[in-house]
Amino acid sequence: MNGSTPDDAREFRRLRWQCRRGMLELDHLLSRFLDLGYADLDLERQRLFSSLLCEQDQRLSDWFMFRSEPDPRFRDLVEHIRVVAGEHCPV
Repeated sequence: MNGSTPDDAREFRRLRWQCRRGMLELDHLLSRFLDLGYADLDLERQRLFSSLLCEQDQRLSDWFMFRSEPDPRFRDLVEHIRVVAGEHCPV
């Protein structure tokens, strides 16, 4: 996070905390994405990622592991996270 402000650093720490989930696989997937792909998102998609983290673990697990279709507003982001994080193993 070169050139980041204290507010940016605080937001990143908040997101890091929210990526910690009750399911280890989700924790790993979301944390890996935060490290590898979050900074490349535009502001709108960063906000969408923050909203995604408010979803329940079971719902997220179902979306990421292809057990159900993601909510339409998150569909593209879920696919992007799958690709960037490189996680395709079942939960």
